[in-house]
Amino acid sequence: MSYEIPRKVQVLGEDIQAHQLRYHNRRVLLSKEFTFDSAHHLHHYDGKCMNLHGHTYKVQLMMSGVPDERGISIDFSDMKRIAQARIIGPLDHRYLNEVLPPMNTTAENMVVWMYEQVHEALVEEGLYPNVRVEEVRLWETPTSFASITREWMEADHE
Repeated sequence: MSYEIPRKVQVLGEDIQAHQLRYHNRRVLLSKEFTFDSAHHLHHYDGKCMNLHGHTYKVQLMMSGVPDERGISIDFSDMKRIAQARIIGPLDHRYLNEVLPPMNTTAENMVVWMYEQVHEALVEEGLYPNVRVEEVRLWETPTSFASITREWMEADHE
């Protein structure tokens, strides 16, 4: 296998024009994953999880957006900043029963709270409705996760 070294680095305004940076106007899904460690216990539960215990949680944020004139919907660094401020920072190495709103700290409850936090940040920053939360997944173990989608969040409650 051979590798060809570029002869010239592309220069904006010479080799590519600003109007060429956005290739399309289609909505695209972007995803970023994070981990954090926390402790919790479940109420009204008959099993091991009624006792104080901890997890290394994994969160996957999926957002969609139509690219701007640069070809960017939302920068991955902005996704990271929002997740850090709204989810990871408040929950990492914390006792979830103490720092979350009053709820049973199940994955089902927590993933909806996480969706709300990220959606609220997008609204506050003026990114919504171009950038939307499409899905949030929360893994409690490597093989067990809860998920909430925009469709389910916007659906009428039954």
